[in-house]
Amino acid sequence: MTGTSTSTPPQPASVPVPAIDPSDSVPAGDLGPDENIAQILAADLPPDRYGNRELSWLAFNARVLALAEDRQQPLLERMKFLAIFASNLDEFYMVRIAGLKRRVEMGLQVASADGLSPSETLKKLAERTRELAERHARLFLDDIAPALVDEGISIVRWASLDDEERQRLGNYFRSKVFPVLTPLAVDPAHPFPYISGLSLNLAVLVRGPDSNAERFARVKVPNNVPRFVVVKRTPTEAEFLPLEDLIAAHLSMLFPGMEVVEHHLFRVTRNADLEVEEDRDEDLLQALERELVRRRFGPAVRLEVEEDIDPEVLDLLVSEIDVHPDDVQHVPGLLDLTSLWQVYDVDRPALKERPYVPATHPRFAEGETPKSVFATLREGDVLVHHPYESFATSVQRFIEQAANDPNVLAIKQTLYRTSGDSPIVDALIDAAEAGKQVVVIVEIKARFDEQANIKWARALERAGCHVVYGLVGLKTHCKTALVVRQEGGTIRRYAHVGTGNYNPKTARLYEDLGLFTADESICADLTDLFNVLTGYSRQTDYRSLLVAPQGVRLGIVERIEREIRHAQEGREAHIQIKMNHLVDEQTIDALYRASQAGVKVELLVRTFCTIKAGVPGLSENIVTRSILGRFLEHSRILYFANAGEPEYWIGSSDLMHRNLDRRVEVLCRVIDPIATEHLRACLDLAFAPETKAWELQPDGHWERSAGEVDYQERMMKQLGGRGE
Repeated sequence: MTGTSTSTPPQPASVPVPAIDPSDSVPAGDLGPDENIAQILAADLPPDRYGNRELSWLAFNARVLALAEDRQQPLLERMKFLAIFASNLDEFYMVRIAGLKRRVEMGLQVASADGLSPSETLKKLAERTRELAERHARLFLDDIAPALVDEGISIVRWASLDDEERQRLGNYFRSKVFPVLTPLAVDPAHPFPYISGLSLNLAVLVRGPDSNAERFARVKVPNNVPRFVVVKRTPTEAEFLPLEDLIAAHLSMLFPGMEVVEHHLFRVTRNADLEVEEDRDEDLLQALERELVRRRFGPAVRLEVEEDIDPEVLDLLVSEIDVHPDDVQHVPGLLDLTSLWQVYDVDRPALKERPYVPATHPRFAEGETPKSVFATLREGDVLVHHPYESFATSVQRFIEQAANDPNVLAIKQTLYRTSGDSPIVDALIDAAEAGKQVVVIVEIKARFDEQANIKWARALERAGCHVVYGLVGLKTHCKTALVVRQEGGTIRRYAHVGTGNYNPKTARLYEDLGLFTADESICADLTDLFNVLTGYSRQTDYRSLLVAPQGVRLGIVERIEREIRHAQEGREAHIQIKMNHLVDEQTIDALYRASQAGVKVELLVRTFCTIKAGVPGLSENIVTRSILGRFLEHSRILYFANAGEPEYWIGSSDLMHRNLDRRVEVLCRVIDPIATEHLRACLDLAFAPETKAWELQPDGHWERSAGEVDYQERMMKQLGGRGE
């Protein structure tokens, strides 16, 4: 469900979190290539018309926390949202807070579009993050943990174990944990050790037998051993002991002959941003690998400690880790609630959502028998909606059938993020080994997936695929695949354009759309686009696609302006946009002008949102909603009424500077009547008064609507999947 779209520390196979890009915060006035025109058009708009991007993200994570607080949610689902909140906040510090701090340190105090300088933004964020972090920790400690105990699921401490349990876990410690521990002393001969980001650590004070002097040592809690040690597990009971408790109980084994005076748990968050200088004369792969090593040693941006930490130990940590005292967070209860995923895995189906098995799109099967994707597409376009409809029997099958089809001559595909055991990559390798031409644009700069994508790039190259890393200065974020097939005496092309990654794991957790088509116009556009990505083509005009960085913002703003003209001339005018993020000032200003002209504007925004909705004289015709739930809402849909000749578009781009100016993105127009009918139904349900959602208020806060219909549950029922 979240965050993202629904990362970052390793995420379990439940709900990954979408990455946060620090480069998308642009100073006021830096509005992209059409800056002058934009400023002229916005001259009559108030200067305080934008919200703060970082505060809007915290509002999003507060909505995630509200799901954990919702007692109508199954108990383990509530705990899952606690883990998601924690992962989100970690990434927010690693990227957004780190980026702001770097600007302050460099003396870059230019205000962002909302008028706040980096220092002012950091001050506001500090207050809000402390409030949310306290609320998060207390929710687990005072509400969810006791409720879990009532259900027979406990996180216990060492002091509560009986003798038999202590002996058994002591044996586990000696055989599995002790061998991987390395106590590091701090003294004139041993400098303070490097503390890796997001690791749990014990600060230990010891005293020798012949001296009253206390010495400091650090013991890292290993991350290759489960965080929670199983004390007891039966069909009705599960008890877990935090690994740090087990280590603390056996510190005497690590410091024989010394008295262990006290110990305290702490955790450091570091700047995880990458700055890769893309020089045409240097191998990008090597440059990125060098930066990945450097990332480990980024400056600290947060220090989390236990509530009862000794003040002198805390002073030492603050000094040696070089973190500002304002960036210290005293956490009640357990540190690092991202580890609650391990507890979520207990086999207690009554405490979780019912599992959902996606349906196969009816066009891709006859009963239980799979159909040829190519034969299906010759009959017309197919729009598939994940996770309600299966990724494996649509997207994956498309690539696998292409790899195994002797008539297929070439496969061209973009890969931004994929899974560790990717059937898509396996199929591309099979195709290359079978002699097909396979071209893969692998985006090795995809945040937090860089190492995995380097691995895939090399595996594909070894198999004979043509691997390209995209364009200098741009990330390739579009989700596109093109298959070239010999059919008799002619060549025919088949395409897929999606809103989500070619990742079978996240396809069961992220809500996304994909259009399959044999439309010659779209296929010709994709052929041209792949030539841009692999060669020196400078093409910027396309027939059926909008392509960033040249065409997406311009195409959207032109269509908004068209709706304005329709409204002014008394014709039907209506805009609906579903996206992950809305930050781009030019687009926001165009939407404000549309509202002032009487155009009905409905926005569904998951995360970052800096537009102000419902403000008299500015945006009273704009309604902004947010839907969070079991799945991460990740698809992008744009609808323009166009005086009764509606246009529907889907694609990879959010309305942010990074997407519109610094990425290769694709929006594709959907024309097929059945497909557009489905998009219409999705938007109607999303904006229906009876649908549960959060609504953005004129004062900038989000308020839950009065609706009772669960959008995602309704979609599951309508699209024919089954609960098990």
